[in-house]
Amino acid sequence: MKIGKYIPLGNYNNIKIGYGTIDHKNLKSIYIKFNSWLQPNDLTEDYKSIVTKSSKRIRQLIYNLDDSRFKKECIVDLDIKTKGITLEKKSFMNLEITLYTNGFFDIKTNDVENSIKDLTLSVVNECLIEKSLYNFNLKKQ
Repeated sequence: MKIGKYIPLGNYNNIKIGYGTIDHKNLKSIYIKFNSWLQPNDLTEDYKSIVTKSSKRIRQLIYNLDDSRFKKECIVDLDIKTKGITLEKKSFMNLEITLYTNGFFDIKTNDVENSIKDLTLSVVNECLIEKSLYNFNLKKQ
């Protein structure tokens, strides 16, 4: 029996976004997924430190989140292969944020969906495309 749920939120700035849970009947956490192909604008930056700083900014954003449904603790897994980045080559970005809940609620309600959408927009605008170091694409080609 399938007990997980995934709700796609669509695309924003060429980044695929969605959220879900492993067990919607015994809700303990919600994950938010961001996927995109990215291509650097220039090669003058240290991309490993940029990825580390972006992860820290996301954790800080969630820590400052004012939503009683979620705990302050979270897991941020930003996966970008920083070795071999060139101007002509796209790299796959996978970002998964795990939010721990303070209790049970229905993840399919409009209120929860709107709250998650607001958070995803903040993550993209404040933590991922802040410096415009990358061009985001939905496809590799």
